[in-house]
This record gives sequence, C-alpha cells and structure tokens, in this order.
Amino acid sequence: MDTQQLPRGLVNQLLQHAQAHPQHEVCGLISAAHAAPARVYPIANTAGEPQHLFAMDPAQQIAAMRSMREYGEDLYAIYHSHPNSPPVPSATDLAEAAYPEALYLIVSLQTKGVLEMRGYRLRNGTVTEVALEIAE
Repeated sequence: MDTQQLPRGLVNQLLQHAQAHPQHEVCGLISAAHAAPARVYPIANTAGEPQHLFAMDPAQQIAAMRSMREYGEDLYAIYHSHPNSPPVPSATDLAEAAYPEALYLIVSLQTKGVLEMRGYRLRNGTVTEVALEIAE
C-alpha cells in the first residue's frame, strides 16, 4: 500500500477547517514543494447542497493554482469533508475526480468528538486507499 506522510500542522489545518463548518462539506487544495506537502488552500464550497456535496469556487481554485505556480509548487492533494458519513469516496466523488495524480483526502465528522481522515487515489473509476502517516 502506498504511504504518504503529512506534516502535523497541515493535518491540524484540515481538521480545524472541517470542525469550523460541521454542517457543510468543506474543501480545498494542498500544494507540494519538492514532492512534500507544503500549503493548504481552503476553497469556498459553492455546491447547491453543501451539506451533501462540494463544488470548489472556480475563482478561488484558479487563484490557488496560480499561487502554487508562483511558489514553484505542484498540486499534491484535494481535500473535503463528510459531515455525516464515513471518510470514504462517494459515487459522486469518484465520478468527479479530475486529477488522477492528486491524493484525495476525506475528513469525516461522523463520530462525535473524533475526526477521521483517510486518503485515496481516484484513477480511471477505481479507488485505492493510501496509508497516511503524520510527521512531526
């Protein structure tokens, strides 16, 4: 199984973003510098039903990608939360996965008091789980 290391500070940012909006899916991008996760780019969720779906604000997504280029970074991961379901890709997540090289991270708020995050590769209609390790 593929294993990806995520810095603790970055993981904390994702969890805090999800906790700040527990009734809606949050979403964003993570950049990489020299193949290592570098920055979190929270993006507004503009979906019509944000409690069940996410759609990244196009202008914010473009601005985040531009910022990555300016810093010499690449897209590393796409993240979103599931307020009321496990951290497993939905059929919609799989159908809308447009970046096969990116890691997909899902944070679940389903368990009260305990957040769970899992990682996946979504490629060609298949889901492959990725082991996540938190690095100091």
